Amino acid sequence: MAVLAAALSFTAVPAHAGAASPAMLPAAGDTLAESLSRRLFPLLDALGRNPALMNTLQARPEVAAMLRARSDRRVACGGDLGCVAQAMLWSDGEAQALAAALSAIAPAPVPDDGPAAQAAREIAGVNAIVRTYGLGQVPPYPQIDGAGMIDPQEIRSRLQAATWLSQTLRAHSLQALDPSVEFALALLDGSDRTDAVGYEPLAGGLNAPATKRAKGLDWARYRYSALIVTGVGPEVEGMPLSPFGKYHLRLAAQRFAAGEAPFIIVTGGRAHPRATRFAEAEEMRRALIDRYGIPPEAIVIEPYARHTTTNLRNATRLLMAMGAPLDKEALIVCNPGQSAAIESPDFVARNQRELGYQPGKTGKRISPTELEFLPSPQSARVDPRDPLDP
Repeated sequence: MAVLAAALSFTAVPAHAGAASPAMLPAAGDTLAESLSRRLFPLLDALGRNPALMNTLQARPEVAAMLRARSDRRVACGGDLGCVAQAMLWSDGEAQALAAALSAIAPAPVPDDGPAAQAAREIAGVNAIVRTYGLGQVPPYPQIDGAGMIDPQEIRSRLQAATWLSQTLRAHSLQALDPSVEFALALLDGSDRTDAVGYEPLAGGLNAPATKRAKGLDWARYRYSALIVTGVGPEVEGMPLSPFGKYHLRLAAQRFAAGEAPFIIVTGGRAHPRATRFAEAEEMRRALIDRYGIPPEAIVIEPYARHTTTNLRNATRLLMAMGAPLDKEALIVCNPGQSAAIESPDFVARNQRELGYQPGKTGKRISPTELEFLPSPQSARVDPRDPLDP
């Protein structure tokens, strides 16, 4: 860590040397940053879009004092970029103060566990991004998360650019309150890890035919709301689908032919190997159409999940977005080993540890490869502590 700190300590170049004063220029719109901000930080992003609420928040004495202390901490760093990154982190006390203040004035939408809990998740997400992409902390899943091995000079470049961008106005940002969110977004952008918005809006694009069909669908006609096909990412560079993934598709096509579910939800993002260009869900959709003749309007892709926990969480989010009744069970279709793992107490514990709740409840086992699943609305909680799939 001392080596990293030494590598990051150098004199930063002023962001606007020789240029017009930023105060004289209008705030720029940035569609990628805006999309990423909405996706990762829905509560804080909504605050940034509401100047009246932001003024109300800044006027609270305890918030104003806390923000001054944060600003003083950044200024004291001078040109030491490692220090600047550390100063962007929120302490427990600062996070609690902001979350408490936001709980009284939070803009909509409010998650099921309240604005204070959502604010705490979003602030923790800022910290996670800064630590992982700015300070070199090893992420929870280093094989697929983080920026990977990069040169110290590149680290400095990304930190310098993030510092500049956090000081350069962007329309609808939270910069007037605190630059840390913009700093975190810039670190993700600089690392080319904007995975979380690669398929937005998710109701459009490849999902447009299924989204259209879901409107006005008589869900009562079907035994299951959907078949959820979980992912098993390949580990071979350049391989679009793993052998297990191909097996999952045969199982799904066979079950879909029974007519018991209106949709197949294929779930899996760009996870294995790290930063692969293939999104597993997109490749599964292609195979279902080309190899099994499944109509496009019956397939829904969930192209973000990188773990079995989030396979189920994100599939639940799609069911909610499509208007599926959450009291109707879905059917998880996958290989026997993964299916048994999903049904196990260890998986319940993993959900609690990694998500903080259960994305749903497993039910009756239909076969070694088929397990009923009742989705939970708690899955709607956005959590940017995993910034590639919040």
